[in-house]
Amino acid sequence: MSKKVLGKGIGALLGEEAEVDLASVTEVTVSALKPNPQQPRREFNETALRELADSIRLKGVLQPVLAEPSQDGTYVIVAGERRVRAARLAGLEKVPVLVRQFSPDEKLEIALIENIQREDLNPIEEALAYKKVMELGGLSQEQMASRVGKDRSTVANTLRLLKLPQEAQTAVEKGVLSPGHARAVLSLVNPADQQLLFRRVIEKGISVREAEELAAAFSAGKRQGQKSRKASQAGAERKEPEVKEIEQKLMEKLGTKVELRGNGGKGRIEIAYYSSDDLERLLEIIL
Repeated sequence: MSKKVLGKGIGALLGEEAEVDLASVTEVTVSALKPNPQQPRREFNETALRELADSIRLKGVLQPVLAEPSQDGTYVIVAGERRVRAARLAGLEKVPVLVRQFSPDEKLEIALIENIQREDLNPIEEALAYKKVMELGGLSQEQMASRVGKDRSTVANTLRLLKLPQEAQTAVEKGVLSPGHARAVLSLVNPADQQLLFRRVIEKGISVREAEELAAAFSAGKRQGQKSRKASQAGAERKEPEVKEIEQKLMEKLGTKVELRGNGGKGRIEIAYYSSDDLERLLEIIL
């Protein structure tokens, strides 16, 4: 009877049995293992790595790393970079490795599935990984969802995060902006309104429910003002860059929609508010 080792998760990733022949696993020097440049995860939690390193000191690396050989004698990690980093922290010289050749698509998909199934990616990393795998493999959202064992709607909502302004994407990636807040921002069509709502969430710390209500108020205000906007569209298009710059500065300062109307040396400033609380907030800033 051949001796086998249970490679947790590896069998599923390879589309094979979960049990891996011990003879197919080799010991590789930690320094010879190089990160996969297509690794979807861009940040590693230092506390979690130290905890894993403590466990490795006591029990060793229980699951083989999956890697591909390079021409220079090193190995590119396909799955298990977190284990390699923790093993390095634990002071190990060698780790068990299952060595195989993979296509670029397979390497990315395996890294993606390993991280997503363990919930190791932040939402933006996950969205970027979905996008890359779908582009490489020509997959639909339905097919992508099937690969990672999630609902299509979950994959679709994650991919939508990539439509956020770059600043908002960075905030989601760092955990400053929650996916719920991000969905409220994305419910707005106008990029300027998205930026305003994003700023309100970050600076005022409003809840997801409040963000959703404010987004709805923004949209309702636009519907109510649709006719007047059409009538003044030609004039709006003729606004000088200096006027638009002043509007933008006022919007950033006040956290709401601001429009300058007029010509020559006179006119008026219109400041939008969407509730009595919103009005009180603006009065505190202005007065």
